[in-house]
Amino acid sequence: MRRLASFALPYSAAVFLAQYVLPRRLWLPAGVLCALLALTALAVRGDRRLRALLAALGLCAGFLWCRGYDACFFAPAEELDGRTVVVRATVHDWPRATEYGYAAEVRVHPEGRPDVRALLYAGGAAAALKPGDSLSVIAACRLAGRTAGGAGVTYYTARGVYLLCTAYGEMTVAPAPNIPLRYWPRLAAKVLRERVEKQVPPDAAPLTAALITGDKAELDDSLYAALRRTGLAHVVAVSGLHISFLAGLFRVLPGRRHRRASAAAVIGTVFFFAAVTGNSPSALRAAFQCACLQAAPLLGREEDPPTALSAVLALLLLHNPRAAAHIGLQLSFAAVAGIYLFAPALYDRWTGRLPRGMRFAGALRCALGILSTTLGAMVLTTPLSAYYFGTVSLIAPLSNLLALPAVTAAFIAGLAAALTGIALPGVGSVLAWPAALPVFFLRRLVFALSKIPFAAVTLSSVYYALWLLFAYAVLCLCLFRRGKTRWFVPAGAVTAVLCAAVLFTRLTVTGGNLAVSVLDVGQGQSIVIHAGGYTALVDCGGNGPVNAGDVAADYLQGLGCGSLDLLVLTHFHADHVSGVEQLMERLAVCAVAMPEPEDDAGRHAETLARAEGAAIVPVAAVEKIPLSGAIITLYPPLGGAGENERGLSVVCSAGDFDLLITGDMSAPIEARLLRYAELPDIELLIAGHHGSKYSNSEQLLQQVTPELTVISVGSNSYGHPAEETLARFARSAVEIYRTDVHGTVTVTVP
Repeated sequence: MRRLASFALPYSAAVFLAQYVLPRRLWLPAGVLCALLALTALAVRGDRRLRALLAALGLCAGFLWCRGYDACFFAPAEELDGRTVVVRATVHDWPRATEYGYAAEVRVHPEGRPDVRALLYAGGAAAALKPGDSLSVIAACRLAGRTAGGAGVTYYTARGVYLLCTAYGEMTVAPAPNIPLRYWPRLAAKVLRERVEKQVPPDAAPLTAALITGDKAELDDSLYAALRRTGLAHVVAVSGLHISFLAGLFRVLPGRRHRRASAAAVIGTVFFFAAVTGNSPSALRAAFQCACLQAAPLLGREEDPPTALSAVLALLLLHNPRAAAHIGLQLSFAAVAGIYLFAPALYDRWTGRLPRGMRFAGALRCALGILSTTLGAMVLTTPLSAYYFGTVSLIAPLSNLLALPAVTAAFIAGLAAALTGIALPGVGSVLAWPAALPVFFLRRLVFALSKIPFAAVTLSSVYYALWLLFAYAVLCLCLFRRGKTRWFVPAGAVTAVLCAAVLFTRLTVTGGNLAVSVLDVGQGQSIVIHAGGYTALVDCGGNGPVNAGDVAADYLQGLGCGSLDLLVLTHFHADHVSGVEQLMERLAVCAVAMPEPEDDAGRHAETLARAEGAAIVPVAAVEKIPLSGAIITLYPPLGGAGENERGLSVVCSAGDFDLLITGDMSAPIEARLLRYAELPDIELLIAGHHGSKYSNSEQLLQQVTPELTVISVGSNSYGHPAEETLARFARSAVEIYRTDVHGTVTVTVP
């Protein structure tokens, strides 16, 4: 390992420790301690002295830089936290439309302090802003890293955005006469997006723009979810894949006689392209690494990928230590490290067994190259994906093998059409149609693969989690075992354990008379009821990081279910129906039971159901739906002024076990339900209205006497679950589970 790596890796390790493990007050003492270790390293004899010294200095620099960076760049944001002040700022990027107006990234200029990157939320007047404009407005400021547990690392802080500002009153804007040079990449990105929108067919334009610029703003949720499920989300996050396309193109065009000019063109192009795509960590990582590989032979140095990778990571963390928590950065570096470590050995082993003179050997080698690269990247990215997203894509090797040729064609043809369209709009429009063909193919392929049962599995099942641990234990055993290991032995063992995990997961749900799973969808509700071979879902909405429809579809497809027998919608608020459209795109729904729709949301849900060919079951009276060994009873709305009060109630009974779901009804409507419905003693209660203090009344608890309650709740500003409600459950000796604490909760009845 080179000397640079001996310093860069410990430096990066110190930054990660500072962001994830050590509290901020300990960063300075940790840096001082590492400085003392550097002094002791001088006593080491031999060749190890320099490496020990560099490692200790790297650790010292990492901790001290984190402390110094926060003092210089994060402290000014902390000083503005919770204050409403006159904000003077420079617009850094084009504004984006939001639900309530526009949001623009700006650089706030605190008096006597360094600039602070912020996101400014404003009304319609912000639509005309452009990079380089100066503005002044009264705004309420809060830390972008403000979380439930205090000031922490979030999506924004990982990108270097430390303030969220909400504008009030009139905004004073001083327009820039011309867009400054530093913002030309953002202008180029805007022009490219506009060219794609005008030239490419509407069905292909969002995905084309995402492939070219990494801008996923217009990408519909269903397609992105399908990309994530099939292990192809990386194709719309600009990274080494896209940079390698450009580098290869510019290396070929000048020819071999102009190596220096070619290398300079490649380096300049990839850095400009990274800036066009927003300088995301994955794009910058790829650009820096490409530059290192291009410059090494020109400077008479050997190419050393590990040193280049560690140096690039250190550079990115030097620019913003909080980027250590950026998921894209972690996945990008893990993928490249996995490719370096495992892909060459896999490729050499597979291609070494190909017979000489074999027909189509070139195509087969290309396919094996894609497969070995995909598997190498997955080795280190799969644990991160499992940790952050709770899913593991099993179909990723196949989907990458089938999709990457189309991605290559779509990127090159789409970029060529967009660039041509800037100078020659007519020619660009002609080129855009053939450029859209691989995009159409890619869309169809992704949606088809994502609907295959077990395309991805969720780690809400303990058996899948144990299988993943077993797979990595086998991998470690193979790596450290002396001698050669026949590949089919560990592969067969991992496959056998996966099949066992699938079987046991399914038996957990289907092995008894009834299984009830309250899915973790954030602040919302989605409940799977499985009895024998019959599957029902009560509500499908929430504000979690993944669409509630995808959460439900992932869970059901992970059980091998390709369809849903019954969908019950208690009422039509977004936290109960926001995922219905996505659910129906991924699963066939046989029937939908709902109250009579009285607003646009209800009519939209009914239209979706009819369009998908689902039978509509309007619940105007008590409906009993027999299941295999169980029965679902639907109670109609009992009246009331609001949408919450016009919802359905659901009772599911299997033998001596009874489940009650009251939706979002309040205590007065609960009293009506107790008066007019013959409710049994309840073993499981799904807490009403996510644990609101206005629901789950003392009267309800005393009459139905639940033994267990599950509160479906996530991050919210309503105070759910309320302390009063938790106290009532405690007084009634009800055992409490919460999806925001325990994740998906499954209750089975033997």
